[in-house]
Amino acid sequence: MNNNLISLGELSSVASPHNSGNFGNIFHLDNYDHYRNAVNSTLDLVQEFLDRNKKPFSGIEAKEMKRMVEEIDLNQKLSNYNELLSEVDDIYVKHATAFHLPEYVAHLNCPIVIPALAGEILVSAINSSQDTYDQSAGGTFMERKLIDWTAGEIGYNTNESDGVFTAGGSQSNLMGLVMMRDCFSQKRYNHNIKMDGLPQEADRFRIFVSDKSHFSNLKNASIMGLGEKSIIKVPTDNEFRMDISLLKKYIKREEQMGNIPIGIVATAGTTDFGNVDPLEDIANIAEHYSIWMHVDAAYGCALLLSEKYRHLLNGIERADSVTIDYHKSFFQPISSSAFIVKNKKELLILKHHADYLNPKEMDEEEIPAQINKSITQSTRRFDALKLWFTLRMMGKQQLAEYTDTVIDLTKDAASMITEDPDFELLSETDLSVLVFRYIRPEINDLDAMNQYIKMKLFYSGEILVASTKVNGNFYLKFTFLNPITTTEDIHKILTKIKMHGKDFSTEK
Repeated sequence: MNNNLISLGELSSVASPHNSGNFGNIFHLDNYDHYRNAVNSTLDLVQEFLDRNKKPFSGIEAKEMKRMVEEIDLNQKLSNYNELLSEVDDIYVKHATAFHLPEYVAHLNCPIVIPALAGEILVSAINSSQDTYDQSAGGTFMERKLIDWTAGEIGYNTNESDGVFTAGGSQSNLMGLVMMRDCFSQKRYNHNIKMDGLPQEADRFRIFVSDKSHFSNLKNASIMGLGEKSIIKVPTDNEFRMDISLLKKYIKREEQMGNIPIGIVATAGTTDFGNVDPLEDIANIAEHYSIWMHVDAAYGCALLLSEKYRHLLNGIERADSVTIDYHKSFFQPISSSAFIVKNKKELLILKHHADYLNPKEMDEEEIPAQINKSITQSTRRFDALKLWFTLRMMGKQQLAEYTDTVIDLTKDAASMITEDPDFELLSETDLSVLVFRYIRPEINDLDAMNQYIKMKLFYSGEILVASTKVNGNFYLKFTFLNPITTTEDIHKILTKIKMHGKDFSTEK
């Protein structure tokens, strides 16, 4: 008999996690009151954030913000949640940018809907990981259903399409380019990049984008080993959409130089101008050359739900893959994005096996593993639940109404700018971005004046606008994503811009 064995009687006296130490901070039924009190205290701070914030930014300078954070000793714990929340309030909440206010018209940050926030509580508390069924169960099928729903809105055959939630649009764009590269190599050269690395021809691979496309295309080409030289920027037309005649010329030029076109990235909603490339024309060209077409609809994806403006995306259903950012245009908390592919068989290119997660013998039809579809994430949170909450409580029609309201508001704002002789509107928009500048006949340096206006607005904290450069000239930029913004709000913002512009002319 083994004398080292512990009897049942002795076993009952062995210390367990519940009685051997301080485990009161572990999320567990025994500690639910602690959890509830902590969350309620934090909700009180959220209410303070809403009550206090009458302008989108405090105006604090970066050096002061840095000093405050650097003074914190992370090795010294605090005594209670009151101290913690007071500290976080001072170094974060009081100065956090308030995207929900109508005076915030800077970047692609939308206000968020309450059902999604409710879903976020479950996402964080239950903390499922979406990589395999045994870590998420229903979450796996809920995500897959949302992917199918999105694919259906794009116009794909949902029996043939597939996709996965991602960390953001840049990751989704990376997936589109990787599949573009790998599928081309497999079909054209019978070369498996996953197994054998880049083919010798890869140095001549070329991908065509507009010169107003997202910067992630360059970054992703570098990550993929193709280099930034593989990205060919096609100029845009007078409305800042990819110029189709030049796209054809650039493809022929690259072929004449001995280079190899492998795909086109169309943008459905450029960051700077909110315009949609001519998707039907681009699809025709991609089909003619038998190359991949990816649509970056990170911004413009909301048009999928709009009966009024859906026509702007005509042709997206012909793309091989699409980037979706729900956290830009579906009013979702960050992050909530997806990559959708027309032919689910193409996703096999990304598949890798791990015996402890998705062994080769696993029947994916019976026990699916979302990890097979993700390019960079293994552990992945259940962000899809936020969208599930939103659709089930609000319905897609209300989301569409929000989008229509924002686009209609943008048209009103464009008219206000155009009709005011103190402003110059650079172009119209398909979505909700307006690029413009304040002008004064007696001021020669319009760039300096508009930079001055932007900084005055920023450090006052009253209004946040963005900016960009076009042909070397500095412009202000409105990005509207808030359906509660009114024309009165826009009038107030334009009045403030003019006020600071007049101050500049007086000072100079």
